[in-house]
Amino acid sequence: MAWQGLKLNLRVAQKQILTPGLVQMVSVLALNRLELREMINQEMIANPVLEELSEEATQSDNYSDETFLKAETEKLPEKPEANPFDEFDVGSFFNQYLDTGGDGGQSQEREVSERPSFEKFLSSPSGLTDHLAWQLSMTICSEAVTELAESIIGNLDENGYLTASTEELVQNGKFSQDDLDDALAVVQDFDPIGVGARDLRECLLLQLKAFDPQNTLAQQIVSEHLKQVQSNQLKEIARALNRPLEVVKRSLEVIKKLDPRPGLRYNKTEPRLVEPDVYFRRVDDQWQVFLNEDDMPQLRLSPTYRRLLARDAADRDVRNYVKERFTAAIQLMKNIEQRKHTILRVCQSIIARQGEYLDHGPDALKPMMIKEVAEEVGVHPSTVSRAVASKYAHTSQGVLELRSFFSESVNGPEGSGMSLLTLKRLVKKMIEEEDTTKPLTDEQIAKKLDDAGIHVTRRTVAKYREDMRIPSTHQRRVKS
Repeated sequence: MAWQGLKLNLRVAQKQILTPGLVQMVSVLALNRLELREMINQEMIANPVLEELSEEATQSDNYSDETFLKAETEKLPEKPEANPFDEFDVGSFFNQYLDTGGDGGQSQEREVSERPSFEKFLSSPSGLTDHLAWQLSMTICSEAVTELAESIIGNLDENGYLTASTEELVQNGKFSQDDLDDALAVVQDFDPIGVGARDLRECLLLQLKAFDPQNTLAQQIVSEHLKQVQSNQLKEIARALNRPLEVVKRSLEVIKKLDPRPGLRYNKTEPRLVEPDVYFRRVDDQWQVFLNEDDMPQLRLSPTYRRLLARDAADRDVRNYVKERFTAAIQLMKNIEQRKHTILRVCQSIIARQGEYLDHGPDALKPMMIKEVAEEVGVHPSTVSRAVASKYAHTSQGVLELRSFFSESVNGPEGSGMSLLTLKRLVKKMIEEEDTTKPLTDEQIAKKLDDAGIHVTRRTVAKYREDMRIPSTHQRRVKS
């Protein structure tokens, strides 16, 4: 019998450590204007060293404050010469443990515990996304399947339907079709059942198989006769299935109890106040971006505590406490400035690409992907995503969410044609203007688009029409 004993193995491995300063920087970047203002007010309450710069402050106070800030900033270990986001993959930030490390771990832990969590100031994430991400964290699967499942969860609309194409998810061959199928099966097995479906038919079938697996008739009706169900052609369904009408009606009662929009259960929208974070204005015939800093508290370091820190006679514990507070205050002020800098750079890239949209309206929107802006700005794509999340711009076209400027091309992420949102708008407009007694078919719409120089297939038109929840030609027809 072999003796089993404990063994000690030494292993060297590289590990990316996210310092509290970078953690705070990522969190501050994700805040919109209202959240940032609330966070600053809370920080001024928690940290006595921070004060709001009032109009009565003298120039000498400002000068000494700037001098002290510059001197103390140079002492901080985290002093990036360039954009610090360039050095980190912040996309994986929330999936990693934070290791304070070093001799200063205890003081950092004490600082974090005493200060309010920055996560409390973030916009509440999509309830559905949060719910699914938690379930995924409890699921054991391969690294590839986990990454694909995260991508699927990130590409669900508010109703819980998958909006990304297979090509986008597999990332040009980075993942296999088998991995994608496994990831989709994992997500579709989560609560609420029906989430992750690619269309209404799949959504209802997932629920039937989970809640009433023995009801094969209901599954067959959904699978083969869903359009007839929508137009209430019950006799035709019964005739096609060779089943009594009453039996078909009982199955339809089961189908009616299913949830066609399972994601809304966790995505309940509530009215909220919106303030523009930036202004897009024409200056000397060029679009420029300006930060909205009205009513935003301007921070400074307290002169009283600064003098206390300078006294040699001050108690050692008092000096250490004040020094910690100054370090935290300076780090926060740096991160707020970094947030301004990053948002401005991202918005400058946006207006450089979307000038025609700002001039002429939604029909002039050009394809623009987050990855493209990230490469131009020189940051990670997740940095751009956080910089535009829940933020709004005041433009000549109204107050617009910064995310609305991003749209993939009709020809996919690698294409350079019309914006997908613009094409959908054109399809919707054609249908709104059609003769309801002779509604346009998908093929006729595709032909009209082709005549206008926009080359898409009938199947593409059908997909976009279904994405917009527009009924089929037969369902739109009004009998005269």
